[in-house]
Amino acid sequence: MKVLVTGATGFIGSHIADQMKEKGADVICIVRKTSNLRWVENKGYSLVEASLSDIESLKEVVKDVDIIFHSAGLTAANSMEDFVRANLTGTKNLFEAAKYTAPNLQRFLHVSSQTAVGPSVSLDEISTEEQAQNPLTSYGKSKKMAEDYLKASQDILPITIVRPPAVYGPRDTATLPMFQAAQKGIGTLIGFDDKYVSLVSSMDLTRGIVEAALSDNTIGESYFIASEKYYNWTEIIDTMGASAGRDKILKLRIPHLLVKVMGNANGLIGKFTGKPPVFDSEKSIDFIQKYWTCSVEKAKRDFGYAQKYSLKEGFDITFEWYKSNGWIK
Repeated sequence: MKVLVTGATGFIGSHIADQMKEKGADVICIVRKTSNLRWVENKGYSLVEASLSDIESLKEVVKDVDIIFHSAGLTAANSMEDFVRANLTGTKNLFEAAKYTAPNLQRFLHVSSQTAVGPSVSLDEISTEEQAQNPLTSYGKSKKMAEDYLKASQDILPITIVRPPAVYGPRDTATLPMFQAAQKGIGTLIGFDDKYVSLVSSMDLTRGIVEAALSDNTIGESYFIASEKYYNWTEIIDTMGASAGRDKILKLRIPHLLVKVMGNANGLIGKFTGKPPVFDSEKSIDFIQKYWTCSVEKAKRDFGYAQKYSLKEGFDITFEWYKSNGWIK
């Protein structure tokens, strides 16, 4: 089996590549000249320079591949136009290239995001694949655009869409500061109300992504791949502290207004410097939502997905990985 992975130099894409290699697949990874190759080099992968903005460079890369795992995407940008260019146009170019040079493609697996749907209504009304999509941010809207394009094109090539919620695990730089703070006995909570999230380890997520791509039941479908239960942030921080060897965590609550002010300030700095911040005014909108929960019942039904790592088990693995790789002292 010959598979192509975009975003393979990143967090999720690198784990997808590893899982497919373990299954005996020939793995091709799209890289750029500026890519950090630490997760993909010396593993027997074919590393090919190409750009999602250049359809001609993609045609040769995707030629005769069996499965495409499209996990590349832009998560931080200074404008809606930049998000659309990367997340919609890049997806279109990859799909179009496959249409021309991989006509027998078995699956185009697109890694989207829970933000393409928007937050859930309440603990009793968690998000499902059947509900209307209402993204709140430019990032979420651009991911929805890519989903809409693929759904409209599914009679050309077989597609499957996966929407991860918040993800953590080995190689993740986004949750590293939280683990570092937990090791020091400190945790941060947004606002003064309980907030609930679906959360998934990279181990469960990437296994679910691969299972979805290999199942005949998932063609033309969209799925949440997440934890089977949802967590409030107090539980998350306490569990993270336990994995870091802390019995008690000092919890600092940040008012919503301050979160918005910080997001606006970061956004202005990003526009001034030309370097988009990871946290800006739009991300602050996501942060203050009360419910980011989703159901995995459809994934369980269609391809037997199951959460295999509890929150504590996943955090233990992640913290030990950070320590053994020198990310946490």
